[in-house]
Amino acid sequence: MSSDRFPTFYLSHGGGPWPYMDEEARRPYARLEKSLRELPRQLPRMPEAILVVSGHWEAEEFAVMSDAAPAMIYDYGGFPEELYHIRYPAPGSPRLAARALSLIQQAGLSARSSAGRGFDHGTYAILAVTHPQADVPVFQVSLRADFDPEAHLRLGRALAPLRDEGVLIIGSGSSYHNLRRFFGPRGRREDSVQFDAWLRETLVDSAPAQRSQRLLQWEQAPAAREAHPREEHLLPLHVAVGAAEEEPGAVNYREDDFLGSIALSSYRFG
Repeated sequence: MSSDRFPTFYLSHGGGPWPYMDEEARRPYARLEKSLRELPRQLPRMPEAILVVSGHWEAEEFAVMSDAAPAMIYDYGGFPEELYHIRYPAPGSPRLAARALSLIQQAGLSARSSAGRGFDHGTYAILAVTHPQADVPVFQVSLRADFDPEAHLRLGRALAPLRDEGVLIIGSGSSYHNLRRFFGPRGRREDSVQFDAWLRETLVDSAPAQRSQRLLQWEQAPAAREAHPREEHLLPLHVAVGAAEEEPGAVNYREDDFLGSIALSSYRFG
């Protein structure tokens, strides 16, 4: 393995535009923020670009953001007005976006270029902490709306060569994403702990072939549908794993009582 090859990450991105909130409001995110702030030290060098697969962008076929200066999408509600005017001013990377699109199509996956798509909070909630200067080009690749786990592993495999070309691949989602139960009755913590234990066993303790197979059958995991009634925040994991399929996984962040309620985690591969 090249020492210059970038690892991939599956990161739990937290709620809405939390890095832009005041210090008091950010306090519950302190451990998540610390892990994100330390992420650049795990990279071999400054990336040529950052590719984010966010749980907040779905398309009928895989879509690749092609803009040179992406706009912003404020895809959240109930926050102060000033948080609907924030900017993460990183440039796009049309050249590397075109390279990613070509790799996806060469892998036999239907894909298209997408002009006019802005950064969603699954991207800037992470990068505002990991790369606050916004000095690295960023582009996104969508999920596929059928949520086929095998297709998303294949997407990761297709994108894998970019790791040797200076591209940092991040799957941005959440290891637990059941908002109804998060703000609802008891039971959510037990659900999150069960599913989080399965994730660690799958991603860290399993051999690569077994890891991929378990991800294809993720619905069989304990509390799987309680943790992910809709899997859009889980499937970015499949992309991150597919792009580093033969390489070891490690816990990059974990806490047992995120926002006083749930177990939450993030992972690194390679």
